[in-house]
Amino acid sequence: MLADTFQRLNAYLQSQVIGQPDLVKQLLIALLADGHILVQGPPGLAKTRAVKVLSDCIEGDFHRIQFTPDLLPSDLTGSDIFRPETGEFTFQAGPIFNSLLLADEINRAPAKVQAAMLEAMAEKQITAGRQTYALPELFLVMATQNPIEQEGTYPLPEAQLDRFLLQLNVDYPNEESELDILRLNRGEALGVEKQQPVHINQESIFEARNAVLGIHMADDVEKYIIRLVMATREPSRYSDQLAAWLQMGVSPRATLALDRCARAHAWLAGRDFVTPEDVQAMAYPVLRHRLLLSYEAQAEGIDADSVVQHLIGQVASV
Repeated sequence: MLADTFQRLNAYLQSQVIGQPDLVKQLLIALLADGHILVQGPPGLAKTRAVKVLSDCIEGDFHRIQFTPDLLPSDLTGSDIFRPETGEFTFQAGPIFNSLLLADEINRAPAKVQAAMLEAMAEKQITAGRQTYALPELFLVMATQNPIEQEGTYPLPEAQLDRFLLQLNVDYPNEESELDILRLNRGEALGVEKQQPVHINQESIFEARNAVLGIHMADDVEKYIIRLVMATREPSRYSDQLAAWLQMGVSPRATLALDRCARAHAWLAGRDFVTPEDVQAMAYPVLRHRLLLSYEAQAEGIDADSVVQHLIGQVASV
């Protein structure tokens, strides 16, 4: 079965990306929900490795782009190149024309480059000169940010953050996982025979996406999603504390993202129906980058996850 294939893929990724189970899970959910993921965390936590290992398992090309302040939009999209032999300009595709793209330290790129990435993520196309070019049908961007080092960065505007389906915060692995990482790395350096990857073609991925969309979601669960979203826009109806913490609620993109991600979460768990627990599990990565916190919340040291936790506690699931 298709679900069994993705379970084996999940197990393989977990064996190769040790100590980051949430990163692996959310990367698969982004793949199944046809969205993009923003990963925030210190360097060296297997962010690049995760998407690279995934690219070894699925049909499609992978490319990593290191974002820097001197990057130009054409460095991403490509540009028209003059061919002296023909006397004509031909389009030379850039690295964005790959199925899997790692946008490393995306907040180090200036606004023009971020805008070019925005079009690609939102429309699955890029514009060069007067022509528009379609990107591959399977197109997944995993962008990274370092939350500590902010010198020489260009913070992503809320409009672009909203284009990311999920935001995941990764942290250091525990002691046991650190030992497993050490042993895995030593084995790879010695050339120890590795576990064979689980291969999935693009047709299977599209079939899995249709299966995710076809999962049963009861009316009560749908209404629960709507109540969570509306509570971010009208927080005073639920809690004075929530109203004090929130400056602006989430857009309808959050509703769509929560629906698709809750379905993908249930499907990966082997169920053919969505529960309120699926919605609650996905509320954190779906909402944390879309909520605009007030100055009062920031002054009190309240982060987005604390607001989402309070939100879930205030909104009834039935």
